[in-house]
Amino acid sequence: MAGELLWDGLYGGLMARTRTAVILTLVFLLSSSTVSVQAQESDWEDNEIDPTTWTDGPELEGSPMDIPRPGDPVLVIEVSYRPGHLQSIVSGEIYIELFPEWAPITVANMIQHVEIGLYDGIFFHRVIDDFVTQAGDPTCQTIGIYPATSPQCGGGGTGETIPIEFNDNLSHVDGAIGMARGQELDSADSQWYIAETEAHGLDEENSSSGGYATFGVVRQGMSHVRAIAMVPTTDDPSGLEPVTNPASSAGRPIYEVHISKIDMVGVVASSEESNQKDEGGFFSTISNVFGFMFTVFFWLWSLALLVGSAWTIRNRGLFSKDSDIEAVVDAWLESDA
Repeated sequence: MAGELLWDGLYGGLMARTRTAVILTLVFLLSSSTVSVQAQESDWEDNEIDPTTWTDGPELEGSPMDIPRPGDPVLVIEVSYRPGHLQSIVSGEIYIELFPEWAPITVANMIQHVEIGLYDGIFFHRVIDDFVTQAGDPTCQTIGIYPATSPQCGGGGTGETIPIEFNDNLSHVDGAIGMARGQELDSADSQWYIAETEAHGLDEENSSSGGYATFGVVRQGMSHVRAIAMVPTTDDPSGLEPVTNPASSAGRPIYEVHISKIDMVGVVASSEESNQKDEGGFFSTISNVFGFMFTVFFWLWSLALLVGSAWTIRNRGLFSKDSDIEAVVDAWLESDA
């Protein structure tokens, strides 16, 4: 009787530990799955964007800005606008690559403003065909019905300025994004503009006022930039290109050119990584299949090991040999298959 009680106690304790091991194993596997899902929902800096998918870019002119640079941050501007009178509203996305190596302060300033949502819900307050389209003023939001807005619209910002950054690799190529500023060189704040065509008259060496600094370029959605530049404005209510006044200092669109939001979406992928990507995602599919098979096998193996250990100890004693347990596990797996 004492021996049976001792065995029952040992067996009960062993089974309790086995159940605990099973629960811990399940918790570990579930936690690992949760971590895996969270890892897939990573920060934008971990999301690599294939530059070969960009097909709607600006005109190239042999500038260092022409070639996408691996690792550079990429943002997207979600816009909606009415191209002309009696036309339907158009929605689109404008992808811009930033150049932190050549303009680190300006790029950091832009990313900071994007990440806090400073530009979400504003509109392009200055549009001049064959020149630039300007936005970035947080006070330029519609109040009620457009064009009603803040009296400060066009002159607003955060109140924190940055020094101007010039670099030999940066200029006002077609599609370049640059920082608007006041009369002082180091007065740029949050407002920016996109060159609707090359605007080298704004470069440092060509400008009588000291020049303006660019820090990125449009990679996708240049057709939207050009369409926005053509929307009717208050100083050109006809909306016709021949009537456009490129010297205008107003350029307020008659119809709102709305920015729903601006997001950081990723970084430029390297050319090697881009070449490894296929249109149908074949390699990704194969990887997922093998990952699933490995997960199923691991679950079966863990369960078989626990069941085999319990069965062997119950029938052959606490100090069974490893070969006994392995034999039980193999038999269980074969019968399951």
